[in-house]
Amino acid sequence: MPLKLDTHASPVIDHTLPFATSLQLVVGQASEKGRKSQNEDAIGIRIPSGVSLMTKGIVSVISDGVSTAEGGAQASAISVSNFLADYYSTPDSWSVQTSSAKVLTALNRWLYGLGQDYRDARRGFVCTFSALVFKSCTVHMLHVGDSRIYRFRRGELTQLSHDHSTKINASHQYLTRALGMDVKLDVDYKALTVEQDDLYLLTTDGIHDQFTEFELRQKISCFYQLHPQLSDDLCEQFCRKLITKAFELGSKDNLSAQLLCVHQLPKQAIDDVYHHLSQRPFPPPLSVGMKLDGYKVTHIIHQSQRSQVYRVENDQQHTFCMKTPSVNYIDDAAYIERFMLESWIGQRINSTHVVKVAEQHQPKSALYYLTEFLPGVSLAQWLVQHKKAPVEEVLLLLKQIELGVRAFHRRETLHQDLKPDNIFITRDSVVKIIDFGSCYIKGVAEISTPLTRDHILGTADYTAPEVILGYQADGRADLFSLAVIAYEMLAGELPFNGKLAKCNTRQAFLRLEYVNAHTLNPMVPTWIDDALKKALNIEPNLRQADTCELIHQLTTPSAHQRPQHFVPLISRNPVRFWQVTSIVLFLALVTSLLV
Repeated sequence: MPLKLDTHASPVIDHTLPFATSLQLVVGQASEKGRKSQNEDAIGIRIPSGVSLMTKGIVSVISDGVSTAEGGAQASAISVSNFLADYYSTPDSWSVQTSSAKVLTALNRWLYGLGQDYRDARRGFVCTFSALVFKSCTVHMLHVGDSRIYRFRRGELTQLSHDHSTKINASHQYLTRALGMDVKLDVDYKALTVEQDDLYLLTTDGIHDQFTEFELRQKISCFYQLHPQLSDDLCEQFCRKLITKAFELGSKDNLSAQLLCVHQLPKQAIDDVYHHLSQRPFPPPLSVGMKLDGYKVTHIIHQSQRSQVYRVENDQQHTFCMKTPSVNYIDDAAYIERFMLESWIGQRINSTHVVKVAEQHQPKSALYYLTEFLPGVSLAQWLVQHKKAPVEEVLLLLKQIELGVRAFHRRETLHQDLKPDNIFITRDSVVKIIDFGSCYIKGVAEISTPLTRDHILGTADYTAPEVILGYQADGRADLFSLAVIAYEMLAGELPFNGKLAKCNTRQAFLRLEYVNAHTLNPMVPTWIDDALKKALNIEPNLRQADTCELIHQLTTPSAHQRPQHFVPLISRNPVRFWQVTSIVLFLALVTSLLV
């Protein structure tokens, strides 16, 4: 069952992402039933256009339904068609590994569930699965089963996949791993650098079992020498010739093959990238009364070396916040890229506790973006007015901040600059995270660029040690920042006596000493101190697993710390009560007689 979707669709230039969509593949595929009564193989290729080509990439999938499984043909067809559809439905901000893992886990459970009518799971809906996802200058390999993936580069053929099968004898073998075989799925994953003119060959066992690796290399090499300029038709022609030869050699299985050639990779020249980024001009500094695209400036909210924020109104008297880049960075491509990504990620975070980026239905004449206007105060201002606020009030605010942070993490995005200035409390006491300028987006980080990106973007007083030291950070870095904010709200000052910002080596961080919040504010219970101390650990793996666990520990006393109701000794142990009473009375009597 060959599928080929969106191939060579006309390109769409998407101005919301600062990347060029210049990845191009030449592809071909073919599948035949061979000597079998039906074709249980399934193949598919999807080449999207526009923003999906940047954020999700090009996908090639091949699957072989297990012959001994009654639902093998259906399983392979389901796995190919659903993966090609569902993978592109995952959030743009997710990495390839996360997106594919979520989709394959759901597919595996579905196939496994369909196969529960059979006593032996191997006889149900079981198939192999091999896929390549080409994104930017990287190819991501996903593999389970005994279909194969080869790479041909500069005359050398390399088998990238590993067969998940065990041989019983010279003519029989069985699969040890496959889709639908078990409720748990273990998929091989690799991310490899792509080079221009790479060839990738995907085959089912009906083909590769008939050839040695040397014979396959010879066939690809001869074909490539004859046709140095490949086309889709030529790639398909090669697949059909491979099928014909395997059939002639006596293959008794279905025969499927896919050939993909990397024709063009995204441009990596810094001048090309800057030209793409500078298509929209920087707006000049605005003053009250000035207009930009119909938005009139009514107040200047914030001005700094890096950006400006204005309160603006449109012709319908709707109020927004407008953020514009600073002209100080007009020649800084990395800064422009990050500014453009702010509105992009803001549009993809949907939470009551994250400021909403406003939709615009008219073209922009300059580089800026709009958000909802929020009447209220920043958490920094709130802290000035509420020194050592009641613990219950602080916890209510922290719960809302955590919900906002969790919304970022669900999009596989780290905020990286959580601090009181970036947290807003509305007049209705709704807490919102208001800044996206330092976000790390896993899916976007996979897109290659010649730009040198900043890795330390947050404020040192609130930034996790692993970020300062340049280590790979995850959600526990934002957890650390949230814990710093929680400590400041409860204790009235920063943790570690405010020395965190002065540390820039591992040894300096290890010398920090935690000061109990209870020491600075006796109203802080000990269980909250314990939770904060753990969250502020210098080692990320010794903190809570996520922000949700931190909030649970902050709001839930541990068992040994819960206040106990006093139970009199006569109720707990009547015998002991009367023994103690008798001794006391006896001693009192002796004392009175002696006197």
